[in-house]
Amino acid sequence: MKFEGSAHRFTPNDDINTDYIISGRYKFRIDDMTELARHVMEDIDPGFASRVKPGDFVVAGRNFGCGSSREQAPRALKAAGVAAVVAKSYARIFYRSSFNIGLPLVECNTDWIASGDHLEVDLASGVVRSTLSGTVAKASPVPKTMQVLLEDGGLIPHLRRHGDFVLDR
Repeated sequence: MKFEGSAHRFTPNDDINTDYIISGRYKFRIDDMTELARHVMEDIDPGFASRVKPGDFVVAGRNFGCGSSREQAPRALKAAGVAAVVAKSYARIFYRSSFNIGLPLVECNTDWIASGDHLEVDLASGVVRSTLSGTVAKASPVPKTMQVLLEDGGLIPHLRRHGDFVLDR
């Protein structure tokens, strides 16, 4: 899987929790993901939802997605058009929830990525490259299980397609 788009980097850089991704004031009031996506990241960047384009990347530091285990955070990012999140590390529950709903996560050093960089991300080769600066980073490999889930669009589509959890293709 390959993706291209603009980078959106956030401050704070580390420990961006799920309430920053989608505020608790919306999590239980709004069920429609298109509507929820209009509020994604607004507590740390109120204009993000209006700037993000389909295929863009969220870029952060360590422990992205810490906090609540609810799937609204990765679902809202995906509904907003985010192709993938690129960060140094992820909270465990957010990591699993993201792949369950078909949102790719890329783990690599992100210190060199600035907001507005145009990135190319290749999950198969594990390469993240800026087309502006030419800088290349090697990403941690995405486990085969997670690659299968992404190819099928997430856990539920995978189970509907195969009737069970199937890794062999």
